[in-house]
Amino acid sequence: MAMKPNYSFEKRQRELEKKKKKEEKAQKKAQAAHGAARPADQELPEAPPQESGSSV
Repeated sequence: MAMKPNYSFEKRQRELEKKKKKEEKAQKKAQAAHGAARPADQELPEAPPQESGSSV
């Protein structure tokens, strides 16, 4: 006799997977928001040497 599928277990696993994915997305979004300001500040000093090199 075949075993009955445990739908409650499958549902719980899907919910945990969704929750994990949602948290990862929130972390990535938060890092992007905080990280976006820092690289922009760092890129500004680098930009003038690149511009002067392209004008030569």
